[in-house]
Amino acid sequence: MAKQKYYVVWAGREPGIYTSWAECQHQTKGFNQAKFKSYTSREQAEKAFKEGWKKHWGQGGSNSSAKSKRFVSETPAEIDYDSISVDVGTRGNPGPVEYQGVDTRTGEVIFSYGPIRKGTNNLGEFLAIVHALAYLHKQGSNKTIYTDSVNAMKWVREKKVSTTLKRDASTEEIWTLIDRAIDWLHRHSYENKILKWDTKRWGEIKADYGRK
Repeated sequence: MAKQKYYVVWAGREPGIYTSWAECQHQTKGFNQAKFKSYTSREQAEKAFKEGWKKHWGQGGSNSSAKSKRFVSETPAEIDYDSISVDVGTRGNPGPVEYQGVDTRTGEVIFSYGPIRKGTNNLGEFLAIVHALAYLHKQGSNKTIYTDSVNAMKWVREKKVSTTLKRDASTEEIWTLIDRAIDWLHRHSYENKILKWDTKRWGEIKADYGRK
């Protein structure tokens, strides 16, 4: 049974604390510069609501201090081998897409998905990161995730994608997955760092399909 969540809306149509994602979405979807976050207890939610968005959401913008730590633009000098690396395999862009997550130390495949009939490289990278987050969330793990896609990192951070890929019968599969991934990001919080893999220093990311 899913645990009850409490959604704090600091900036929305009617700020307050809501007990369902649907209610939160009603207050924030389409609202310019909406600020909201989910909590696992009413006590946490009430405390956060009273303290205000600046402490919990971030100074002067949508990126909280916690988010800034999770998404690191400058890659640390050393590889964190206790992590998951993700990458995409495509045949044409757009074209069939598949992705996988591997153990960064051993290269063992932890999860894989696809091929998806039609998509783009960046959309596949986005799905791979969210799949890794969901997998680690179920494991109760705060392991780091490596990706070589800056765009995908940005989309995960913003909880939305920016793509020219049209929604039609040929792209229905990947758009269904994208919509689910965005919904997951809105309904869950996480502490995992998402880091840019430094290909120049470290070679191809461990999850690479070797199709270049």
